[in-house]
Amino acid sequence: MHVGLVGQRGNDRAATLVADLRETLSADGVDCLVDAATASALSVDGVAVDRMADCDLVVSIGGDGTFLFAARGAGSTPIMGVNLGEVGFLNAVPPAEAVDAVRDEVARLRETGTARYREEPRLRAAGDGWSLEPAINEVVVQGRQRGPDNGATITVEVDGAAYASGHADGVLIATGTGSTAYNLSEGGPLVRPGVDALVVTEMCAEDGMPPLVTDDGSEVTVRIEDAEIGYAISDGRTQQELSPPATVRVTTAETPVRIAGPPVDFFQALDKLD
Repeated sequence: MHVGLVGQRGNDRAATLVADLRETLSADGVDCLVDAATASALSVDGVAVDRMADCDLVVSIGGDGTFLFAARGAGSTPIMGVNLGEVGFLNAVPPAEAVDAVRDEVARLRETGTARYREEPRLRAAGDGWSLEPAINEVVVQGRQRGPDNGATITVEVDGAAYASGHADGVLIATGTGSTAYNLSEGGPLVRPGVDALVVTEMCAEDGMPPLVTDDGSEVTVRIEDAEIGYAISDGRTQQELSPPATVRVTTAETPVRIAGPPVDFFQALDKLD
C-alpha cells in the first residue's frame, strides 16, 4: 500500500499535517511518499509528484492550487483534498478530520482494492504538432499579454459552428469544476457539480458574446490572429507559445481526474468567495 502526501509549498500547517499523516500511516504499515518541497521542510526523503502515479491514493493538503499540482503527477490515482481553510472546491476534507478520513480510505482500499472517488473531466488543448498537459480547471488562449493595446483577434467555433469573433484579450474554456476559478473572475457562470458542461468565456472582448455553456463532449476551436505571439495555457501552469495565425483545439481528455473523499458542499463553499 502506497499513499502520496502533497503539502502546500511554504505552509507550515500543511507540513505539520503531512508529518502527522506520515507517522500515523507508517504505523499502520502504509508506505508514504512525500513531495520534495514538503519533505525538505520536514527533513525526510521526498519524491517528485510524478512518482505518485503508482500510488494507491494521493492526499493533497492546501487549496485548489495544491490539488492541481498533485494532480499533475497522480494520473488516474484518486486524490483526496484536505482544505486548510481557503476557497477550495476540490478539497472537501477539513484538516481536523484528515487523519481519520485517510485512514478510513486506506481501510477501504485494503478491503476492496479500490478507493471511493468521483470522476471529473480534464481538458486537452492541442495544435499543430503539440499538446498541453490536460487541465482540470481551464484552458486559456490569449495574446502576448492582457490589457490595452494588447490582445489579438480571436475566433471561436463550437463543434464547427461560429460562436464569436473579434478583438479580445483571449478566451477561456473551463470545465464545470473550473467554473468557480478563473472563469468566475472573467464573468463566466457557475456550473453546479454533476452537470456535464464546458464554459466558453471571452476575456475583455470589444464586441463580445455572452458566456456559453455547452456539453462536455464539444470541441472548441480557437483561432488567434493579428498578434506577434500568443499563448495556450493549461491551468495557469503549463503553456505553449503560438505564432499567429494559429489554431488551438480544446476537447475533453481521455483520462479524467479522480477525486476521493466526500463531495464538497458547493453552496457552502461559495460563501467563502465573499
